[in-house]
Amino acid sequence: MKVNELIEKLSLEVLCEGDTDNEITGCYSGDLLSWVMSKAKEGDVWLTVMGNINAIAVAVLCDCACIILTDKAALDEEAKNKAELQGVTVLRSEKSAYELSVEISRLI
Repeated sequence: MKVNELIEKLSLEVLCEGDTDNEITGCYSGDLLSWVMSKAKEGDVWLTVMGNINAIAVAVLCDCACIILTDKAALDEEAKNKAELQGVTVLRSEKSAYELSVEISRLI
């Protein structure tokens, strides 16, 4: 499944549109950045409430397919600018990380 398909199927809000043709191969949920750096895999959808510039850096480092901010978390302006420069797709949902994990698991 590609990011653009996930956006449509889960009715996700697009905060920053990077490469939405990225292939999704898994899902990782976490907010502790050092933990995410060591556990997330290339192609993962990353579920988090961290909408700051450090989260963008971690997504690039891990080569995540996209970031989904859960629980309607905010993306700060500095992070949005960095995401645009780095081509990182940042999405948002009102749903919790648990709810999204279940839905993504069923889709991929």
